[in-house]
Formats: sequence, C-alpha cells, structure tokens
Amino acid sequence: MSILLSVTGFDPTRWRDAMLRAAPSETIVLRPSSSRDETIRYAVVWRQPPSVLSELPNLEAIFSLGAGVDHILADRTVPASVPVVRIVAPDLTNRMSEYVVWRALDHLRRGATYRAQQAVGIWNERRQPAAAEVTVGVLGLGELGRDAAAKLRLMGFPVIGWSRGPREVEGVETFHGEDGLGEVLARSDILVVLLPLTAETRGLIDDEFLSRLKRETPLGTPVLINAGRGALQRDSAILRALNDNRLMEVSLDVFEREPLPQDSPLWRHPRVFVTPHAAASSDPAALAPLITQQIAAHRRGEPLRHVVDRRAGY
Repeated sequence: MSILLSVTGFDPTRWRDAMLRAAPSETIVLRPSSSRDETIRYAVVWRQPPSVLSELPNLEAIFSLGAGVDHILADRTVPASVPVVRIVAPDLTNRMSEYVVWRALDHLRRGATYRAQQAVGIWNERRQPAAAEVTVGVLGLGELGRDAAAKLRLMGFPVIGWSRGPREVEGVETFHGEDGLGEVLARSDILVVLLPLTAETRGLIDDEFLSRLKRETPLGTPVLINAGRGALQRDSAILRALNDNRLMEVSLDVFEREPLPQDSPLWRHPRVFVTPHAAASSDPAALAPLITQQIAAHRRGEPLRHVVDRRAGY
C-alpha cells in the first residue's frame, strides 16, 4: 500500500521528507505507476494535476495540504465516493490569526500612513482611534474565523461575525443568511474575509457587495482584509472602491490570479498591502504528522475527521 503525494506549484520534497519522518514505514510516491495504480490507498494533494485521482481503484481518502479544498472539488474527475479531508491544525489556525491581528492592528495604527511619511522624512502624528472604537466583522466562522475573532477580542476590538448558517461564538455577536450579511457589512469598520470558496461565494466581493459597506468609520472609510480565497473577490471592484474612497485601505493575501500579475495596479496602489498567499502557509513539520496519524487511524478502522461536505463545499 502506498500514499500518493501530488502537488503543483512547489517542490514536494519537504512534504515527503516530513511525512517519512512522521511515519518511516510508509511508501510515498510522487506519481502513480500507471493510470490505474492499485497500490495507492491515500492521496495527499495540493492543486494536483488534472485527472491524476480519477482512476485509482483502491483510493480510500484524499487529504488537502492546506485549509482550502476547492482545488480538489473543482476537479470533476475526482470520484464522488472518495472522502475529502480538510486539514485542521493549531499551527495553521495560529498563523492565520497572527496575520489577521497583524493587519487589523497595522490599519488601526496608521501603518501605511507612517510608512509613507518615513519614506519622505515627515514627522507628523496622526489620530489613531482605540481598538474599542473600531468594530471588526469576520465573514466565515469556521476554525480559522472563530480563532481570529477570539484573538481580535483580546486586542480590544468589538467583533461581529457572519456564517452561512447559525453559529454561536463566545463574545461575538453573530449573524447568518442574506439579511445577516447585510447587517455585518453595514456595521464593520474593518471587514475580515475568511470564507471558503463555494459556488455561492465565488466573486462575492464585487461592486454590489462593496456598496453595502459603511460610509464612515473611525478610520475614515472601511478597511478590507481578505485572507480567504482569491476567487472570492473581483480585483477591479476593490480598486474602484479604493479610488472612490469607499475603502480606506485593504490587505490582500489572495487574488483572482496567482501569482499576482506584474502589471496589476494592486502592486503599486499606496493603500494596498500585498502578501503572496502567505497568511497561513502550511508547515510540513507541523502538519505532516497529523495527516499520517489520520491515515494510520483509518487503517485501524477509525473514522476520518474533518471530512468535507461536498454539497456545502467545505
């Protein structure tokens, strides 16, 4: 029996080595020996080549190397009968919360303004509202969203949240459904997007969505932070909202096209902070043992954890 490690966009060697350190007796292959490789029982993937999973007759489970699973579900050749497993790990959750708190605090404390002043030698103190004056709305209240909300609250921000269905989160006023989304957009001074990519959320952050944001905030106009999925947003709509001053600043870790094209105006816009899909980079040393432990448990007859609901898309 073997495990297929199938990725594109980066060298899989670090992941293979980390998995072998965690489970030295495993056989890990980087490609099937044939289109119907009968030895492969599990697949660990990130943006796997098209159809690589389609004809593996003994495949029992597919594991994503990151928090997102849309790269798996988008491949219509993946057998519907094979469960897809999300990775849920403290390391990944902590990294995302670090990013969200970092960007929220940087916007709160006028980081972009002071960096621009430093570049030209201007000494000028700007008013900085207290965290307690600035409401942060979090769209997406899964593992990542709930943890980010808790840590934002520790910094003193009032936090409200939205999810597709009802959720209760300690210390957070929560909303759901279309009416609830409108409420969160209308009340958020900083909006954090941590939604999964589904048929319903694709292209969500468009002109109409941005028109529903507050007109005035303690920071001036609202701030947008997207660390979810790039296909949630329309880059052009965000640029229009910035140029019309409907958005004060944005922090974007994800984009419609990745890598972000060199000719994109987002690179050079003075009120845009760009990171290269690095908000919660998967660390092989932290995550590989969780995957190999799940595989070992499944072989013992234990149920898989964090299985994706294909109809919901996450």
